[in-house]
Amino acid sequence: MSLMELVNIGQKFDKKTLLEGINLKIERGDVLSLIGPTGAGKTTLIRIMALLEQQLDGELWFDGVDIARSGSSRTEARRRIAYVQQKPIVFSRNVFDNIACGLKWRRLAKDSIHRRVEDALELIGMEEFRNRDAKTLSGGETQRVAIARALVTEPELLLLDEPTANLDPISVAKVEAILEQIIAEGETTIVMTTHDMAQGQRLAGRIGVIIQGKMPHIGSPTEVFFSPNSTEVAEFVGVDNMLPGIVTARDEELVTIDVKGNQVEAISSHSVGDKVYVLIRPEDLTFSFKKEPSSARNCIEGDICRMTPLGPVVRIELDCHGFSLFGILTKRSVADMNLSTGSHLDASFKVTAIHIISRHK
Repeated sequence: MSLMELVNIGQKFDKKTLLEGINLKIERGDVLSLIGPTGAGKTTLIRIMALLEQQLDGELWFDGVDIARSGSSRTEARRRIAYVQQKPIVFSRNVFDNIACGLKWRRLAKDSIHRRVEDALELIGMEEFRNRDAKTLSGGETQRVAIARALVTEPELLLLDEPTANLDPISVAKVEAILEQIIAEGETTIVMTTHDMAQGQRLAGRIGVIIQGKMPHIGSPTEVFFSPNSTEVAEFVGVDNMLPGIVTARDEELVTIDVKGNQVEAISSHSVGDKVYVLIRPEDLTFSFKKEPSSARNCIEGDICRMTPLGPVVRIELDCHGFSLFGILTKRSVADMNLSTGSHLDASFKVTAIHIISRHK
């Protein structure tokens, strides 16, 4: 039995559809990251899961009980769920009392409260802050206190809305370290929204993509980022190369695809005549000068038409006479190869680096 299950969840606000047809099962011990563009519906969805919003359509089940509209069931479930919002609120009390407030509301014994809060302070590395006025904390410190305040209630389901948004890199690392420790203990089911896709990959066992209020793909980080099931998901997760083609030959699992006169080989279940997109992540392209040996079966040549520095790497756009290919090179490689706009290169890629999806136009 799933810990929480969402069945055909829909939500509207002022006649605008915010969520539509969301189906999701959360098993005990899951670590699920919800990613998507700004305004896609991530916060609305997690607030419905936290029982802070009432969905317009669908069913919400918690531990086998339909809690969508039952007052008593919702109250019981809410005690087993903790929610940390993107900009947490702290009370005008010291850090210890802020973390303890939920336990006091539940009327736990003083010795139990003291033990749990001290354990939480140790977990977040803020033992020396116990008597500090919480209103004087930095953003990262406030977020850690909010997480501790949620954890002391020993929730079965911990919901986090953008837990590291607007934090500096050091604070992000500290918050992630706390989450990694919670995940390693394996006692708390976690669902988090994040704008940081790399963070989602680092922390989560599953990722759900939300785009325009729908969830078109949910799967492991590898499935979502390397085998997206649609062009909209591929575009969002950074698959810059989506080349339209037609399957022209098939030999068991190996197919040949014509991409504007270039023959590309890939592993696919598609049939001859099928219209497809060839998806290649930029980091899977290897650039070299013509006729240099390579183990890759596929090679497309073109001329550099744009070079964009991105920190320690350079984003290369190759004009392949009818379409573009995007790849990544280190600045050192660019210098060693003496590359510039107009340089003629071969872009090689392996059969296993390609993901194929159907094309309907």
